[in-house]
Amino acid sequence: MSDRGEVDLTGAKQNTGVWLVKVPKYLSQQWAKATGRGEVGKLRIGKNQGKAEVSFTLNEELTLIDSSSEKASVVRAPREHPFTMQTVGGQTLTVFTENSSDKIALEGVVVQRAECRPAANESYMKLKRLQIEESSKPHRFSQQLEKAVTTNYKPVANHAYNLDYEKKKKEEGKRARADKQQVLDMLFSAFEKHQYYNIKDLVDITKQPVIYLKEILRDIGIYNVKGTHKNTWELKPEYRHYQNEEKSD
Repeated sequence: MSDRGEVDLTGAKQNTGVWLVKVPKYLSQQWAKATGRGEVGKLRIGKNQGKAEVSFTLNEELTLIDSSSEKASVVRAPREHPFTMQTVGGQTLTVFTENSSDKIALEGVVVQRAECRPAANESYMKLKRLQIEESSKPHRFSQQLEKAVTTNYKPVANHAYNLDYEKKKKEEGKRARADKQQVLDMLFSAFEKHQYYNIKDLVDITKQPVIYLKEILRDIGIYNVKGTHKNTWELKPEYRHYQNEEKSD
């Protein structure tokens, strides 16, 4: 059983033997171009001094190789491909197929392994030269434009969020650190009016850099990380002195 239903084991019952053959990439690409009955060539099996001799001949109409280079001459794939036979090596290999309905079927057990290699002739040499030229082409290249491109995304010198960050950074730099006692006086004066402040409001009141202000607040204040007044500062109990209307908080 598979995760997609039962497997058709008819091939196993018939004890069908199949060959596992490794073929060059260009050969499988040429096979994909076959039309009609899908005939791609002829397979010849013979014997020489008791040893099997197998070769594959590619159909003439499938030998033309497509090239992306306009300057490249016509290149054709080799037609003759002798097989190098190999043993299975004590392994049990099976071949499965899957149809359009996701039905899996066992086609047979591998009884012979082989490697399909092209004959070393002039066609093969031209093909190898083309493959080397194609692989050496750069994937990226520069191109001069005659006019500005208006349909695509236009790059900007700087994004809005970067400009805002630079603006805030400059404002922080302009704020000179005041004397600590002077900052404490401003903070105590503010906390006499309200019990809770967020850091932004305290920066606006004191006009001090955030880092410097937080250093002072840690000495006299408590930062609320949860509850109703989350993310706000208030004075430590020993420093609290609020107006009457704020004591209820």
